[in-house]
Amino acid sequence: MNSTKTYTVTEAKRKLESYCAYQERCHKEVRQKLRDMRMIPEAIDVILVHLIEHNFLNEERFAQAFVRGKFRIKKWGKNRLVRELKQREISKYSIDNALKEIDLDDYYQTLDELTQKRIAQVKENNVFKKKKKVADYLLYRGWESHLIYEKLNEHLK
Repeated sequence: MNSTKTYTVTEAKRKLESYCAYQERCHKEVRQKLRDMRMIPEAIDVILVHLIEHNFLNEERFAQAFVRGKFRIKKWGKNRLVRELKQREISKYSIDNALKEIDLDDYYQTLDELTQKRIAQVKENNVFKKKKKVADYLLYRGWESHLIYEKLNEHLK
């Protein structure tokens, strides 16, 4: 016997209201949650419209919160932030608005701190190899290559 719980549209709405109220969510996450709850496509559309109308679900607000959090806590660069938001099917307009949340002075200061910290961590005598290791680390975190190389030339001669 199949023991998965089934939900009425009203029950699913209540469950997803609390799911969205707990933390900002993107449309893709909510749609997947509804699929996992075995909701039919028509019900998914009805519930998504309800969540958007009642402001539980807001793509732009999600993008802004995502960018602020990942930049401040994980110290991701703009390339990584854009890539992650595109993966979550966020519109270009929302991504561009969200990136405006980052203060440029903080952005450059964070890159400088990350670069110095990583240079200190990398135990390599050859300057070129050290630069490559630090650059690879920063590129993985989504920082722009021209900024990385400016910082590396500033700190490693």
